[in-house]
Amino acid sequence: MGQTDDRQHRSTLQRVARRAMVDRGLLPDFSAQAIAELNGIQAAAAQVDKSPRDLRHLLWCSIDNDDSRDLDQLSVAETMPGGAVKILVAIADVETAVKQQSALDDHAKHNTTSVYTAAQIFPMLPEKLSTDLTSLNFESDRLAFVIEMVIAEDGSLRSSDVYQAMVRNCAKLAYNSVAAWLDGSGPMPQVIGAVDSLDENIRLQDRTARKLKFLRHEHGALDLETIEARPVFDGDEIKDLEADRKNTAKDIIEDFMIAANGVSARYLAAKKIPSLRRVVRTPKRWDRIVGIASEHSFVLPEKPDSKALDEFLLSAKSADPLRFTDLCLSVIKLLGAGEYVVELPGGDSAGHFGLAVKDYTHSTAPNRRYPDLITQRLLKAAMAESPAPYTADELEVLAKHCTEKEDAAKKVERQVEKSAAALVLESRINQVFDAVVTGASAKGTWVRLLHPPVEGKVISGFEGLDVGHKCRVQLIHTDVEHGYIDFKKIE
Repeated sequence: MGQTDDRQHRSTLQRVARRAMVDRGLLPDFSAQAIAELNGIQAAAAQVDKSPRDLRHLLWCSIDNDDSRDLDQLSVAETMPGGAVKILVAIADVETAVKQQSALDDHAKHNTTSVYTAAQIFPMLPEKLSTDLTSLNFESDRLAFVIEMVIAEDGSLRSSDVYQAMVRNCAKLAYNSVAAWLDGSGPMPQVIGAVDSLDENIRLQDRTARKLKFLRHEHGALDLETIEARPVFDGDEIKDLEADRKNTAKDIIEDFMIAANGVSARYLAAKKIPSLRRVVRTPKRWDRIVGIASEHSFVLPEKPDSKALDEFLLSAKSADPLRFTDLCLSVIKLLGAGEYVVELPGGDSAGHFGLAVKDYTHSTAPNRRYPDLITQRLLKAAMAESPAPYTADELEVLAKHCTEKEDAAKKVERQVEKSAAALVLESRINQVFDAVVTGASAKGTWVRLLHPPVEGKVISGFEGLDVGHKCRVQLIHTDVEHGYIDFKKIE
């Protein structure tokens, strides 16, 4: 494909995205039946006959991406005697509006996730639901699942509960501006200053999240950082790819969500209700992780050990912070993908190697992930002490299906990322770049450039390269339609 007309960049990527959805067996559009059903749905809050607990007076806030409109969770902190802190996480009640075996549920169950591409978002649920009726929007009364956690001063979980309540978002905040304020590199966001005592509450949330993180790392959770490349548009023309990195505010939400997912899993187990667990098994390519560590003069044990791996990552980060994200990408590829499995009452799941947690379900993003919607239905049955709404066999089928479709969705997102990257790079043929190897198998060898953070295939000179190796490559070909970016290794 030749030089693309600037005005066609976004439409080209939209065409690529829709084709990739269909090619991967995902539905880009909602059926007529789903849309008809949508028009008959009122706000979930209005459907509640007898109001549950009313927690609208608390200082609930959402912290999400600047452009997020599907707000799945809110959080708030309360001080307790003896240095403990009560953390409340509110999760949007989607289950009330989206019934099992409805046309809306059929679409959500087919795709199992929202697909976020540079060109277009393909939401799991129509936007009237995910960004309005079942979104925890600013100054809107909403029914939510509340996960209550009392965190002791050392970061351990003292007690927990799950129940439904009415909530109200008093501040819609964005990761980057909150992180800059907390880190002292930017002013306090105006919206925080507009709500009395919210600044103190967010600082309390930050301190508590740090304690949760510290304790998880003591148990072997991995300190991994990656770079997501986000396209920068000028109108409809793509100008560059910028790195989207972790920050303090993202850490708060991540730590609370990990804790909340653990509480949900244990609540279902205690009520003898089966659950859908998210697991990352012990890594199969541990030997290569050991090899990468030895290249950094660090000795890892022969058998997989997450605590030892985290110690290596921390030492590597302090030794070479600039290249740390590349090292993390290599480790993540070698750890292997997560999957959904069914945990029956009294069962013993594999746990999550990277998070160093044993009990882990997905429960905190029901507007954008189908396993979370399944978990809401299971939680509602557990609260009512009713039978589970799914049989064990049905959950087994769903677990396998959700794993496969989530993988397909990631491939669509990567496909569009590659096409966006090919647009950015198509004028830079023959340029030489520093890169790190991110994949090496019989299917081919892949590298990621240090800047822009773009991945492509090495089609010449790849012999002897393995994940984690650094090399220099020359760009020799791009194909926007197919997202091909081809390099040859140079000495």
